[in-house]
Amino acid sequence: MARFITAQKENIGLSPDAMLFQGKKKSDRVRLRQIEYNADFIHEKDITDISEIDFTDNSSTTSWLNVDGLHDNQIIQQIAQKFHIESLIISDLLDTYSRPKIHEYDDCIYISLKMLQYNEKQHQLVSENLVLIIKNHWLISFQEREGDVFNPVRERLRNNKKRLRNSGSDYLAVALLDTVIDNYIYIISCLGEKIEALDEKLMQKISKDTLSEIDQYKSEMIYLRKIIKPCREVVLNFNKSDSDLIHKNIQAYLKQVHSNIELANDSIDNYREILSDLLNVFQSNVSNKLNDILKILTIFSVFFIPITFIVGVYGTNFDNIPLIHFRFGYLIMWLIIILTVVIMIFLFHRKKWL
Repeated sequence: MARFITAQKENIGLSPDAMLFQGKKKSDRVRLRQIEYNADFIHEKDITDISEIDFTDNSSTTSWLNVDGLHDNQIIQQIAQKFHIESLIISDLLDTYSRPKIHEYDDCIYISLKMLQYNEKQHQLVSENLVLIIKNHWLISFQEREGDVFNPVRERLRNNKKRLRNSGSDYLAVALLDTVIDNYIYIISCLGEKIEALDEKLMQKISKDTLSEIDQYKSEMIYLRKIIKPCREVVLNFNKSDSDLIHKNIQAYLKQVHSNIELANDSIDNYREILSDLLNVFQSNVSNKLNDILKILTIFSVFFIPITFIVGVYGTNFDNIPLIHFRFGYLIMWLIIILTVVIMIFLFHRKKWL
């Protein structure tokens, strides 16, 4: 399956607000978890039925509903009805191949981005779509599979971190966004260590495996850039938002998130340059090695040119060839050959060709 752009023929001509799951099923079931909290208490529970969601517009608490699995259209539509989410938003939500983006609506803010993991076995980045919907006193997060990088945020909520527990859904969204971007930086740093190790490996030995690794990491960096570069626009637009759902006191934290996404983008560009330099070094080393081989072969060829000429002359079928009937003619021929080779070695050494 293509990693950079994916589309299905049967989706051509669909309505923009068609609520149809577009993607690969990555979990066996849809799991719903709700965390309701404020400065004084926190309550967590697993939701087995949409009716169990405590949907109250209580300004004294903030609720986080996390949905793992997007393949069940019925459950997603029930959530949409419960929270009065527009069909156009749900259509974007179900398109797991969509580009990271942010949209402001009358009663919510929609944020879409990618969550990354590195598959050590396949040596390849794996991404899943992550959607955050910010509503009044609510944050709804949608993921394609169970398992994420948000456990530190959950622990901060459980451990009564005052800033997070005293803030609303907008700050929680910033915390999740910051965690995703921190994970980007961590993955980039892990790949960066392997890329930098290639430099030493390249100096020690030239092999096709090294070239294969360079190409592989170059592909992963291009894939990272495709995912992370649009996130910069998401953070910028989030920071510029004048929605009533966004409080002004989180602007400072958004600046830190913006600084982190800039660091991620700069790191990707730096490692792409390093990989390009490594590829140039590899090609230069291969060229130098080939030149050394050609140099040796050329020197041997030059040595044998006069030798071949001498034996070629004395190999001709004429009676009147000097020294052909001389008793020491064969020895003299060898002396001439050796003397010729010695003179050539002396000249090559003097010219610093050897």
